[in-house]
Amino acid sequence: MSEPLRILLTGFGPFPGAPFNPTMPLVKRLSELRRPAFDDVSITSHIFHVTYRTVDRELPELIAERRPHALLMFGLAARTSYLRIETRARNAVTTTFPDADRNVARKGTIVAGAAAIPFGPHTERLLRAARATGIDARPSRDAGSYLCNYLSWRAIEATRAVEGPRLASFIHIPPLPRAGTSLPHGSSRITLEALVDAGEAVLMELVKLTRQACHRTP
Repeated sequence: MSEPLRILLTGFGPFPGAPFNPTMPLVKRLSELRRPAFDDVSITSHIFHVTYRTVDRELPELIAERRPHALLMFGLAARTSYLRIETRARNAVTTTFPDADRNVARKGTIVAGAAAIPFGPHTERLLRAARATGIDARPSRDAGSYLCNYLSWRAIEATRAVEGPRLASFIHIPPLPRAGTSLPHGSSRITLEALVDAGEAVLMELVKLTRQACHRTP
């Protein structure tokens, strides 16, 4: 490639039931990584306010302005104790749980009559990269019906556009305790450092896969 590879990392801010979203420090740490493998890679980041309206407005703006070759997105799975590599986005939206602006979706689907859409076979490679760090990482076919799933759907749509990203992936992470607090008994033992290590491995693998995808693109 004659231009630097561009990777956009995204996370989410707080939302009802989650006043602290650990994707924020994770994305910050990953965006600040300095490694030889990233010397010719432009890594930028963005934190979404947790609303459907924000995703619909800001995702197209980010893609148009930063022209990322790949999207690596993170979200919080409050009831999960391991890393979830999402393999698809469901055509589902919750009509009961409000977003961060207290708005509730009126329809239970994203696109009328559409089936779930896959991220692609590259998710298996990202899963292996995460597992190689020793973290408990598992594939997931259910990204839920909240903003994480909604962003996943819109991102996959973007990869199908001529000028869109070549690859997109979404990873759900477990909750982390804040300073001076603790998680309920039985919750995840995964630390932020372990998440950063796994995120770095995934990012390195995504860089390789994105280079390959770009070389295949006419």
